[in-house]
Amino acid sequence: MKDELVHREQLSPNHDERALPITMAVIHYTEMESAEAALARLSDPDAKVSAHYLISSAGEVTRLVPEERRAWHAGLSYWRGIRDVNSASIGIELDHPGHKYGYRPFPDAQFEALVPLLARMVMAHAIPRTNVVGHSDVAPARKIDPGELFPWERLAEYGLCLPVPRIQLGDPFDNDGAFYLAMERFGYDITDGHKAVEAFQRRWRPRKIDGEIDGEIRAILFQLLLDRDEGRTR
Repeated sequence: MKDELVHREQLSPNHDERALPITMAVIHYTEMESAEAALARLSDPDAKVSAHYLISSAGEVTRLVPEERRAWHAGLSYWRGIRDVNSASIGIELDHPGHKYGYRPFPDAQFEALVPLLARMVMAHAIPRTNVVGHSDVAPARKIDPGELFPWERLAEYGLCLPVPRIQLGDPFDNDGAFYLAMERFGYDITDGHKAVEAFQRRWRPRKIDGEIDGEIRAILFQLLLDRDEGRTR
């Protein structure tokens, strides 16, 4: 039966059994010079990497791994207590040159293909908005994709990820240690504190990414936790 959201299949050999139910979606960029090069790598058994989907800059969706299988996209990663992110997630690669080959905005056609695909998986697997994340969120010490230009706020308008919260109560953290513990409570791996803060900024305040804890990001994190605790972030 034809899948109206998937233009073609090029099945990768790089997958195995899931050990956890699907509760997450992880968005990546390929950081390669073409979609063809990315497809070749994601299908190469020697590379030992894959994703469930690749979306070209023109909006063509290729399925590489069936959703019920565990693709190898996240690597060493962590989110909200889960260390086997590959088992718990669906990986979506966006054809993009990344920071290595000339970082730039993501094309509208690509975004418009992403929205219905992501919406379907969020509905099918009851993925909470908190768990629609970037690669940098789950691997802050190693990764920076999809980066500061990814349109999270546009995605949030469709109800597919959390928006930047409206700050109501200001900054409650009186020291950096309290902030790091709160970051961990929200879901981040704080082993490398500076990189974790950069990842948080990249997602929630992308106009300034310096790895430094300041009043604005403290207030954003506090509001995120407050909204979650009050049940507004499903």
